[in-house]
Amino acid sequence: MTTLNPDDKILSYGDVVLRRSDLGILRSPSFINDRLIAFYFAHLSSSHSSAGGGEGRLLLVPPSISFWLSHCPNTPSRIEAATPLGLHDRDLVLFTVNNNDDVTLAEGGTHWSLLVYDRGNNIFVHHDSCNGMNHQHARRLYDAVKNFFGGDPRFMVGQTPQQRNGYDCGLYVMAAARVICDWFENGKEGGENWFKKLDMEVGEEAVASLRLELLGLIASLGGRV
Repeated sequence: MTTLNPDDKILSYGDVVLRRSDLGILRSPSFINDRLIAFYFAHLSSSHSSAGGGEGRLLLVPPSISFWLSHCPNTPSRIEAATPLGLHDRDLVLFTVNNNDDVTLAEGGTHWSLLVYDRGNNIFVHHDSCNGMNHQHARRLYDAVKNFFGGDPRFMVGQTPQQRNGYDCGLYVMAAARVICDWFENGKEGGENWFKKLDMEVGEEAVASLRLELLGLIASLGGRV
C-alpha cells in the first residue's frame, strides 16, 4: 500500500505551492493555513483583474506580506516591503490579519480576520468573524500601513457575520474577500459600501460549501486532488 506524503506538491499557482496536507485541511473541520488563503487571494486577484477599471486598482495582499508589514522591526524595512505593492495607487486593498505575535513562528496564530482599505470612503474597515478577537492586531497593521495611502484614512470596525466554531475564521476571510471583490468589480453595486452584501452572502452555509468549492477549484486548475 502506497503511503501519500503530506508534503507532496499538488499544484503551483502563481507564487503559491499547495501541498497534499492542504487538501486534508479542506476535507476536515480544520484551521485554514496561510498557504490556502494566499492561493485563494491569488485566484481572486486573477479573476477580478478588471475590477475598478483595471490597471491594478484592486490588490489582495498575501498573508505573509500582511504579517511582515505589521511586524517590520523598523521604518526602512516597512518601506522596502510596501513599495512594490504600489499602495498609493490602489483603490481597494485587502489585508489578512493574524494574531501571531512571534515572527520566528511559521504559520503561527489561532485566528484570521480581514482589513480592507477603501479609497472611495478614505477608510480602513476591519471584519472579524469572532467578536473582535483580532482588533488590536488589526489596529497594529492599520498603524503600520496607513501612511502609504495618503489622505489620513480612518479606522472602523465593520459588521461581520460571526462564526460558531473555532476553526472557520480563514474561510470567513476568504468568503468576505470574494464578496468585497465582486462588489468592487460590479461598480460598487448596492451602495457606497459592501456591508449589506456581506451580511446577505456570508454565513455558515456559504462558508461550509467553500471547503468543497476550493477542492473543486484546485482540481480544475490541474491539482492532483
